[in-house]
Amino acid sequence: MESEAIFNLSNLITDDFAEATQLIYNSQGRVIITGIGKSAIIANKIVATLNSTGTPSIFMHAADAIHGDLGLILKDDVVICISKSGNTPEIKVLVPLIKSAKNKMIAITGNKDSFLGQHADYILNAFVEKEACPNNLAPTTSTTAQLVIGDALAVCLLELRGFSSNDFAKYHPGGSLGKKLYLRVQDISSVNEKPKVNIDNNISEVIVEITEKMLGVTAVVENDKIIGIITDGDLRRMLSKVDDFSKLKAKDIMSKDPRRIEAGAMAIDALEVMETNGISQLLVEENGKYEGVVHLHDLIKEGII
Repeated sequence: MESEAIFNLSNLITDDFAEATQLIYNSQGRVIITGIGKSAIIANKIVATLNSTGTPSIFMHAADAIHGDLGLILKDDVVICISKSGNTPEIKVLVPLIKSAKNKMIAITGNKDSFLGQHADYILNAFVEKEACPNNLAPTTSTTAQLVIGDALAVCLLELRGFSSNDFAKYHPGGSLGKKLYLRVQDISSVNEKPKVNIDNNISEVIVEITEKMLGVTAVVENDKIIGIITDGDLRRMLSKVDDFSKLKAKDIMSKDPRRIEAGAMAIDALEVMETNGISQLLVEENGKYEGVVHLHDLIKEGII
C-alpha cells in the first residue's frame, strides 16, 4: 500500500514543486520546517537531509512555535509546513502568523483544500488513499509520502547547487561516508612503520625487519626506489622449499614489480586495488620514492570497509 502511494506521488507533481525548489534555492535565508506529531518527526529528518546536502535548515515544532519559538523565523527564511490533514488546531493558529510576517510558505499536505493548502504559497501534494494501518488511523503511508517529497526536494536542491562528493565529505568528516571521500593513503601510511631492506640483506635480517615493523611485509628498495616486496607468505613458501636458507638474500625470494599506490591517492582506491588483486598490503610511493605501507587492517580500522 505504501509503495503504491509513493508511485502515485509522481502523478501529483505540479509546477509548485519546481517553483518551491527554485524559491529555496534563491533564498538568502534558511529553511524552517515545522509540523506536529509524526509529521514533526518527518520534518526533523528532512531538516537533517537538507543540512547535510548544503541547504541550511532548522526544525520548529508547530506547538512550540505559538509559544515563543516563532522567533526562530527571520525575514528571508522560507517555511515548510508539514501536515496530513492541514487542519489541525496548531496549524490554524500558526499559518496566519507566518503569513503576517510575509515569509513564503510551502505546504506538504495530503489535503490541498485544507486550511494549510488554501493559505500556502506552494502546495506539494502528499495525498494518500489510505494509511497502511488496518484501522486507517496510525500515520504510516502518509508519513512515508511526506518523507519521499522531502528527499525529492533535497536531491533537486543538491543538483541545483552542484553539490559534489567533496562537499558531502566536508559535511560528514567524522563518518565512514566522509572518510571514503577525503581520507588519503598518506594519512594512513604515515603513521605506520616503514619496513625496508636492500637486495643483499640476508633472510635473517628480512625476518627481523618484517617482525619488528609488524605489517607482515617489507619493501625491497634501492636508492629509495621500490624494486620488490617480501611478505610473510613469501617466507613460508621459502621454508617449504629449502632446508638451508642461511645463504639466501632478499633478492632471491622477493616478488618483483609489486603492486603499489601513490601516497596522494584516496584510501578507497587502495581498497579497490587490494580487492582486485587479492592482497592485504600495498606499498606506497611518492614521486617514485618509497614512502611506506598501507594495510587492509588500517582501512578496516578507519571504517573504509
